[in-house]
Amino acid sequence: MKTLCETPKELSVSSLLNKHFLFVLFASLLLLTSCSSVRVASDYDKEADFTKYKTFAFYKPGIDKAEINDLDKRRMLRAIESEMLAKGFTKSETPDLLVSIFTKSREKVNVQSSGYYPYGYGWGWSPYYWGSYNTVTTSTEGVLYIDLIDANKKELVWQGVGTGYLSQNTSKKEERINEFVASIMEKYPPGAEQN
Repeated sequence: MKTLCETPKELSVSSLLNKHFLFVLFASLLLLTSCSSVRVASDYDKEADFTKYKTFAFYKPGIDKAEINDLDKRRMLRAIESEMLAKGFTKSETPDLLVSIFTKSREKVNVQSSGYYPYGYGWGWSPYYWGSYNTVTTSTEGVLYIDLIDANKKELVWQGVGTGYLSQNTSKKEERINEFVASIMEKYPPGAEQN
């Protein structure tokens, strides 16, 4: 039977390192999975009859104001056009809907303290000197708004918003933009996500 005076078993350096390694591995996996998802929301005019919209065109004045480089802008417009065509829309010179985009981004700095770890030799009384280190990373979180405007009334009838981390890797940019647009457009027409 244990008494209150007994001390718990001492943790060995290797068991501390194993626990630390598992924590860092778990945190890294959590970060990677959270970076791959796009958080989406949408809003719409409840008075609008979405069944009457069959054609679309891009709203150049709105798109010109989007603060992104021309390469990414073209990637977004191609992705949106592909999604609209897949939903049965036709691109037209006299559209029912005008499509506009708006973007914003912010740099996030993440500082992660990893606790203590052994390194080098100490000052004669121990083979290890214990210290701590921090890992500093930056990531860019972007927000993409896709606006659908009634071309006749010049009124916003639907807006989809996607928020997530952006890829700085040029070869993965197009894939990430396609993921953003597809996730947002899943919400159109209103009620589509429940079907």
